[in-house]
Amino acid sequence: MSGQFEASVEIDRPVEAVFAYLADGRHDPEFSPRVQEITKTPDGPTAVGTVFRSTVKDAGMKTGREFRIVGLDAPHLIRWTEQSRNLVTAEGGYDLESLPGGRTRVRIFNTLEGHGLGKLLVGLALSAARKDAPDFGRRIKAAAEASLKA
Repeated sequence: MSGQFEASVEIDRPVEAVFAYLADGRHDPEFSPRVQEITKTPDGPTAVGTVFRSTVKDAGMKTGREFRIVGLDAPHLIRWTEQSRNLVTAEGGYDLESLPGGRTRVRIFNTLEGHGLGKLLVGLALSAARKDAPDFGRRIKAAAEASLKA
């Protein structure tokens, strides 16, 4: 079983700056409280093939996650897929659109998929993610605007 959640938010910063911020997944802890720590390989600018490894805490359990960037088209598209072997995995991305006045519309989406026993859990994970999606978008907006001072 799998399913998708998404959120859209408008950020009061130019699309190029928002893209650079979101493409560097090391910013994820700034807006995703479940991300405990995160690293990037290799050093340098994010590109197709870049891997982000994180420790996340979901439902009181810590797990290791590994995401590979599989699509990057600056400044409008970022795509990732999870490489780790967890009960529930994700693939998704950001779509960015330049708006008048130096603003950016960001659409984030993830498709969650259950594996093994995760097929029983994915519905709960998806429900929680959908419920949190609007707040997740607001956290991205707040973090990006705070980090990218005008």
